[in-house]
Amino acid sequence: MKLISFLRQETETWGAVRGDEVVDLGKVLGGSLVDFIASPKFAEREAIVAAHRPDLKLAGIHFLPVIPRPEKIVCAVRNYLDHHNEAVAFGMKREITEFPPIFLRVWRSQVAHNAPVIRPKVSDNLDWEGELAVVIGKAGRHISQADAWDHIAGYSIYNDVSVRDWQRHAQQIASGKNFVGTGPFGPWLVTPDEIGDPTKLKLETRVNGAVVQSSNTSMLIFSIPRLIEYCSTIFDLVPGDVIATGTPAGVGFTRNPPVFLKPGDVVEVEIENIGVLRNPVADE
Repeated sequence: MKLISFLRQETETWGAVRGDEVVDLGKVLGGSLVDFIASPKFAEREAIVAAHRPDLKLAGIHFLPVIPRPEKIVCAVRNYLDHHNEAVAFGMKREITEFPPIFLRVWRSQVAHNAPVIRPKVSDNLDWEGELAVVIGKAGRHISQADAWDHIAGYSIYNDVSVRDWQRHAQQIASGKNFVGTGPFGPWLVTPDEIGDPTKLKLETRVNGAVVQSSNTSMLIFSIPRLIEYCSTIFDLVPGDVIATGTPAGVGFTRNPPVFLKPGDVVEVEIENIGVLRNPVADE
């Protein structure tokens, strides 16, 4: 099942995608998508959606980020083996660490499917990073890897767009990862029953139709259960939390010469069994 957050007559709501139509479940059940995935009704989602007729066309939907205001957006760093090797070949001193390197994004940095990525006034070093996103559905602390799959509500696509020169201001990278309008997230959440094996999904990023990243989630250094285990040791994971699992090789700053996003570009991230996250680029 595909679940989305969207605007309807300037009011935030959520629903389920059925073919080329949408069932507005916010109108029926109230609350938000996070409220739904945190509730016992989430287990009955097929019956709930089947009981209601679609009342909107998907083509006319004004998307919101899948989870508009997650409590936490946890981003994994250098978590694809091909991206790690790419960075080393570029001349960066990188080692595969014992523990997953992570940083946090703020929800106000997010943008929806079809909304513009914003190149800030202070930099032209805007870079793409297509990623598989994991959305937490069941709260937990000290979650074991064996139990981690039970805490996942579904999967989506994240583009962890980075302002590279600001990322290198200090030994931490969060300053280049939290500019307004640099966190595309969408277009929808796909429940695990429709994903198949999330450890073997093809991921492709395109800029103006040209493929710039092509990899597979089998290249992850730290697995999804390991990321959940590690993050839940630090803080409580709660429904709606997002874990962006890292990006593969093919980012712009490692190219010779470097290639960065500019106004008018269109970035698409496609992940097998999920769909395509599409965003144009505009100046601040």
